[in-house]
Amino acid sequence: MGRARVRGVVFFAALVCALVLPAQATGRGNERLWLESKNRTLHQQRATLSEVARRAMPAVVSITTKQGTLETAVSGEEPQKGIGSGFIIHPDGYILTSAHVVEGATEVLISVLHPRGGVEEYVARVLGEDVRTDCALLKIDAPRKLPVLKLASASHVRSADWIVVIGNPFGLAHSVTVGVVSYMGRTDVTPNGRDGDFDYIQMDASINPGNSGGPVLDLHGDVVAVANAVNVAGQGIGFAIPIDIAKTVIPHLKAHGRVRRGWMGISVQDFSPEVADAYNLPRGRGVVVTDVAEGGPGERAGLVPGDVIVGLDARRVLRAHTLRWQVAARGPGRDVKLKVHRVGRPMKVTVKLEEMPAEEAPAPALAASSPGRQPTRGQSVLEDLLSPVPRSKSFPAAPGEEEALPDATGSEDGAPVP
Repeated sequence: MGRARVRGVVFFAALVCALVLPAQATGRGNERLWLESKNRTLHQQRATLSEVARRAMPAVVSITTKQGTLETAVSGEEPQKGIGSGFIIHPDGYILTSAHVVEGATEVLISVLHPRGGVEEYVARVLGEDVRTDCALLKIDAPRKLPVLKLASASHVRSADWIVVIGNPFGLAHSVTVGVVSYMGRTDVTPNGRDGDFDYIQMDASINPGNSGGPVLDLHGDVVAVANAVNVAGQGIGFAIPIDIAKTVIPHLKAHGRVRRGWMGISVQDFSPEVADAYNLPRGRGVVVTDVAEGGPGERAGLVPGDVIVGLDARRVLRAHTLRWQVAARGPGRDVKLKVHRVGRPMKVTVKLEEMPAEEAPAPALAASSPGRQPTRGQSVLEDLLSPVPRSKSFPAAPGEEEALPDATGSEDGAPVP
């Protein structure tokens, strides 16, 4: 009996080892395979980032500006200089940058990489600036077709996506920084408290003075945003303007040098529970009118503070910045039909839009990523870059609120850099 029990114990121990050891071996094997897969993925990502930077580099330009007056010229003083970045969006020499990079400049110099090495310098013409969207369109006359970057869309960008930024920080041309998208949809990034008309992209890729106007690229090497501003109060936080915003103003800047926007002459605020309580209104959807400009279109149409706007031309209104964008999009001279609740009573109001006054442009906010300058506010196609702006169309509606914009691509002569 004793020997039988011993044999039983030995057999049971052997059985346990037979079951446990392969499981442990399998576990170690799976861990090894996971680590190998992870290393391969990291290697592939690094190779992809390097390739994105290499292909995009020839289409990224460095910008140097001079700002002088007659008095400084007479006195012999050196003109004030500024630096920034930009990128070529058409092979005939059209360049997109930030408006605050070239604001007030008497001379704009563009440095372009030559295909056979070295740098070419050109004097650029400023075709147009848009202060409200912090966008500027430049033109240089080159003896050859120039490489371009493809303008994609920021609609597919998500938090934690990898991005590549190329620019001219501190005058260090064609510097590359890499990071991830930290947050999508920032509308409250200005310390003056005034909401924007679009959503910024927050990212942790390093942005410094001189990066303004440079491209923010996805892993396909396409432009998804324009580097715009850095938060001086927090390192590692930068902001970029979705390229969808920038694409809307380019045709206007080329055709007219500016963008004419619709104006209703009212101030609106998101209809939060706090706002509802402050105005003694029932909580619900829409935006609340907080102020009405005296003699403006809104006042003439009968709008008053406390009105809750819930619809614009048969579309629901959910956010204040979306309403501002859509009104601006329609341009001056258009009639817009509003659905309004006043003290709980639904009503319809028709407002004839006027052109937005210059003083409506938002004030400077974040630190500009160009030394010696302050940013304005930023929104800043290619396929239709050279096409005239249709008379019946003034300014496209906010991204996500209307049909999607077509992708912008260069012509055959200006295909993306191989």
